[in-house]
Order: sequence, then structure tokens, then C-alpha cells
Amino acid sequence: MKRWLAATTAAVAMAAALTGCSTQSSTSPGEKVHLTYGVWSQKETMQKLVDEFEAKNPNIEIELQVNPWTDYWTKLQVGAQGGTAPDAFWMLGTNFHVYAANDQLLPLDDAIKSANIDMGVYPKPLVDLFKYKGHQYGLPKDFDTVGLWYNKELFDAAGVAYPTDQWTWKDVQAAAAKLTNPANGTFGIAAPLNRQEGFYNTIAQAGGNVISDDGKKSGYDDPKTQAGLQYWVDFIKNGYSPSLKQFADTEAVAQFENGKVAMYYGGSFYAQRFHENAGLKSKVDVTSLPKGEKKATIINGIQNVGYSKSKHPEELKKFLLFLGSEEAAKTQASTGAVIPAYKDTQQGWIDAMPEFHLKSFIDQVPDAVVYPVSANTPVWNQLEDKLLTPAWEQTQTVQNAAKELAQDMNQALNKE
Repeated sequence: MKRWLAATTAAVAMAAALTGCSTQSSTSPGEKVHLTYGVWSQKETMQKLVDEFEAKNPNIEIELQVNPWTDYWTKLQVGAQGGTAPDAFWMLGTNFHVYAANDQLLPLDDAIKSANIDMGVYPKPLVDLFKYKGHQYGLPKDFDTVGLWYNKELFDAAGVAYPTDQWTWKDVQAAAAKLTNPANGTFGIAAPLNRQEGFYNTIAQAGGNVISDDGKKSGYDDPKTQAGLQYWVDFIKNGYSPSLKQFADTEAVAQFENGKVAMYYGGSFYAQRFHENAGLKSKVDVTSLPKGEKKATIINGIQNVGYSKSKHPEELKKFLLFLGSEEAAKTQASTGAVIPAYKDTQQGWIDAMPEFHLKSFIDQVPDAVVYPVSANTPVWNQLEDKLLTPAWEQTQTVQNAAKELAQDMNQALNKE
């Protein structure tokens, strides 16, 4: 289990770090530099950051480019290969290795060193996630962990006490049974086939693993890993959760919002969505994930990276360092959009939505396990979707489905 290690030295003020960078401009004196910044959401918050940066750097203008999730990755792939990718853009660990291996990302080691930036101010698993062949390519923007969201009205109606951070799997299973009411079509819990918010968490809680630490072997043939899968399948088998077909008709988070399921394993990134739902926010709350063999939650997050073929690499580095600064983190926190990655800046995010016990997401960081990745993660992610579906549909046992997945996943890993 990887943990967020406290900084061993005091963090240098980022503003000072930016102005103290020793790199030289890649443009002529007086020439205004134009940079592009690609994202897939949080338009208002990101524009606010752009405005703050431009106010302090009048010689640099930033064009914010927002594309929907699916279009974002398609355009980025084409742009990175063709030399037209944004100068700065968002990146996830699942996609990082492909871009780094193809020399499409800008190394940040020299800028980090010159600015004397203490990388200990970020969650260590996320820092390590964006290292490739000894080089650092990203600065963590935000992070997300997973919590147990619950509908207080449904709990009250069933006479069930609200979940706490002391709950175990058995507590959730018992509550799900009591909260399921076929008469009014409500279920105790949502058990979709979901990696980040679902079975990756319970695999870690059961003491299993998705992939070995060296990224070379599947963990799906481990009985403990299979126990983490069985946890979810049992909810569907017992009728305490909607089926995969029902989730295909209406996604799990929407069923939670509609009051059809009482408990939902959901990411911290849903807090703002629930907060902005006037008819929902007073009815729901959140606590830490229940304990299996141990406590665990998946941690993931967006990082800001630079394009290696940018025409203005020095100005780009300056912008990227700003995006990873304490100042930028505090701005993000105040909007409620995400949990900023910079250490001790999360309180603003918590304060932005006081009706929820959002500290639960922060409290779990010491038990966080980084989102599993390898050199070509999407290949075996597709195998997970394909081969675990029969287990969720109960046409195959969890053990047999997981063993088949382990075999095919190991073949995929051997080709990386």
C-alpha cells in the first residue's frame, strides 16, 4: 500500500519558485507568447486559473480549449502524433505511459529543480505515477478518493442507522438487505461493474491486487482478489442491487440521485454534482469506505503535462509550475470543483460544500492505493469489461471469470 508521505522539508512558496526559475525565454523580448491548454471539464475554474496566470505574466496568453471526454482523447492522440497537440493538457495515469514512451511529453525535471519545488507537497503515489525512466513529466492537479454515499431519507424510512467510518463489509451487507424494498422498487446499494469506484477498492480491501507492483503479472488468479469481486456480485445475486441491464438503462449514479438506491460507492468528484442538485443535497451524505480485511481506497487524479513539441517550452514550463502551485490549488478548492493535490489546501474544498462530510475523502488518503496501471493499461481494461461481465450477470462464477481474465491479462502484459 502506498501512502501519502509528509514533506520532509518546508515547501517553498510557489510564487517565489516561479519568479526564480532560471530558464530563458524561447521568444524575442517584447513578443507575446500564445499557449494552448487542453481540458475536458471544469471550464469556469480553469479559466479562472488562466486569468490569474495571465495577470502575473502579461507576455503570455493562454487559450483554454475544452472538449468533451471522448472527443478529448481522440483529438489529443491525433494532435500528439501530428504535432498539433495543445501546449499544456490534462493527463491520467491510465494513458500516461503511451505518451511518455512516444516522447510526446515535456520532461519537467529541470524546471522543478531550478524552482526548488518540494514534490513532497503532493500525494506520493500520484508523483510516482507520472515518472517514466527516471524523469518527472507531470505535476498533480487534483486527486480523488472514493467514499460511501448514502441517502438519509431511505435510511430513516427503513430504520437503519447511518453508515460511519467504523463500518465493515458485513455492516454494508446487512444494511443493504434492510434497505432493499421491492414494493417501491428501491435497492440497498448500487453494484455496477466499475473499476475506480467499485471493485478496485474492494480488491485492495480484501488484500488482493489487480496487477503486481512491477506491472508484469495479473492479480486476478489470487483468491483475495476474487473475494473483492465476489463482494459486488453477491449484492446482485441477493437482489440488493439493480442488474447490469438496469445500469445500462440508467447509470448507477443517476439511480442514486433518483432515490432508487440507498448506498453508492462514489468518487469525491461527485460532490459538486450532488451539491448543485437542490432537491438532493439535503438528502444525502458521505462517509469513508467500509473495511474489508483492511481499509483502502483507490486514489487517482488529473495531472498537468506539457507537449514535447511546443514552440515555447520555457513559457510552458512556467505555466505548468503555476498550475501545480499552492495558489492554483487554493483557487480550485474555493470553487468546489475538485480536491486540490497540493498539501494542506483541501480545507477550501471541504468548506465549499458544508452539508457533506467531505473530510471523509481526505481522511482516507493514508490508506490510499494508487489506481492500477501498466505500459498499456487500456488493453487489459477491455479484458476486465469483457470477462468480468458474465460474473456480474451470474452466468459464470467469479472464480472462473477471474482465472480466465488473469490468463488473458498476463498474455497482454507479456506483450508490453
